[in-house]
Amino acid sequence: MSRLIFVLALVWAGVAAAQTPEGRLTVTGQGSVTHAPDMATINLGVAAEAPSAAEAVEETSVATSRVLSRLVEAGVAASDIQTDQLLLHPVYADRAVDGPARTPEIERFRAVNRLSVRVLDLQSLGGVLDAVVTDGANVFDGLRFGLQEPQPAEDAARVAAVEDAMRKARIIAGAAEQELGTIVSITENGGGGQPGPVMMEMARSVPVAEGEIDVSAQVTVVFALE
Repeated sequence: MSRLIFVLALVWAGVAAAQTPEGRLTVTGQGSVTHAPDMATINLGVAAEAPSAAEAVEETSVATSRVLSRLVEAGVAASDIQTDQLLLHPVYADRAVDGPARTPEIERFRAVNRLSVRVLDLQSLGGVLDAVVTDGANVFDGLRFGLQEPQPAEDAARVAAVEDAMRKARIIAGAAEQELGTIVSITENGGGGQPGPVMMEMARSVPVAEGEIDVSAQVTVVFALE
């Protein structure tokens, strides 16, 4: 009986050891690369107000046609111009009309036509902005620099993030007097590109400083500890 108990105890100890999780070390690595942009995206549009909805739409349509023609003349391809949004809504008077429901009075209508424009020749960007503003674009929603082919920069940032995670893991494990084992998992946490400084001045000649784009990546790596 005592021998059977001893054998069962050994078996139980083996099962318990197999079920005990080995040590883990989880680190997060950051990586980034800077790159000069080779394109820009402009978000602009035309807005007009008129007593009737039809008049407001007509005014924006005429002005938008002029802007589109000027963009093409400036060398922007038609495939790089896209209508983002068409809006039409009433503008109410500040005071309400007397009555049981005190219904707000419609004073006029506002129409907005928003465009997204890709400019692949950054040398022409200032001239493009000047041209469209001159020809009727009175809504400017921002300018964003980017890369036509972002994947090489994104991949370089990923490599830098993994290298950073490996470096951190070696430092932490060494400080804890532990040995790094195999990699259990690697998870990419996302990243992105941040534009560099942008200088805008709505004047006859529009100066633009494109700066640099910071393309970043982040990974979480789990190591086994031996």
